[in-house]
Amino acid sequence: MNQPQNNRLALVIGSGAVKCAAALGVWKVLNRVGIEVDLLVGCSGGSLFATTMALGYSVDECIELTQRLWNRSITRKRDTRSFLKALLPQVFKFDERFGMFDDHAMLKNLRAVFGESTFTETVVPLYLVATDFHTGEPVVLDRGTLVDALRASISVPFIWRPWRVGERLLIDGAVSNPLPVDVAIREGVELILAVGFETPAPRRIKSISRFVFHLNSVMTNNLYRANFAFHNLAHHAEIITVMPDFTQQVTLFDTYLIPYVIQQGEHAMEQQLPYLQRLLGEIHSS
Repeated sequence: MNQPQNNRLALVIGSGAVKCAAALGVWKVLNRVGIEVDLLVGCSGGSLFATTMALGYSVDECIELTQRLWNRSITRKRDTRSFLKALLPQVFKFDERFGMFDDHAMLKNLRAVFGESTFTETVVPLYLVATDFHTGEPVVLDRGTLVDALRASISVPFIWRPWRVGERLLIDGAVSNPLPVDVAIREGVELILAVGFETPAPRRIKSISRFVFHLNSVMTNNLYRANFAFHNLAHHAEIITVMPDFTQQVTLFDTYLIPYVIQQGEHAMEQQLPYLQRLLGEIHSS
């Protein structure tokens, strides 16, 4: 499905790795009160959850699939050739397809869950965001295979090599658009639920991978604040922010904390629910 049947409500899930599971809490609250989402947008880690929702999986199924997709196995094996390219670029012919970790495990997980499924098989229109490696422009993916789009959207710089989709070499959507509310705005929706996160600094940086993740987080946090402030001022739709409060630290692969993350997402959505229902009532009566 590429085009929404109506343009009333969009759910936008920003970057945030495991914290993006909070969107499942939002989904649970909306389902409980009978509010349907007409369009889903995902970026980086948020793409995984947006995709499972768009395919019509239940919350429990989304949790199970995410735990299969996103775990420490995807960073278990280092990409030896990439390291050799970095150390001896002339000898091993360094190029733009650099990543510290081998991506075979991640691709295996994605293909095991989504197979050859395409955007046409979603029950809710789905848009995923990546970034053009060469130009830095956000790229909205809404056709082709879901595996290709997801692999591109979660290509964290330095961690996994960029991924080619068509003629473009793509990296993590968080590099250009960590909370892509503008995608929903362009599709003409009237209300946007924006589930966004900032990434806290690690307590200790004791490995090169943590060092890289920290640098990515600093850049993403600043871009997230700037982009959201701009769209909140310039939008032509009502944006309702859903920002869960995590009193417990949630790091990149803490999938065992997904139930807690979902609960925080539920609490955050319940606080915004009366306002959302009032706005939907106004749209329905107009």
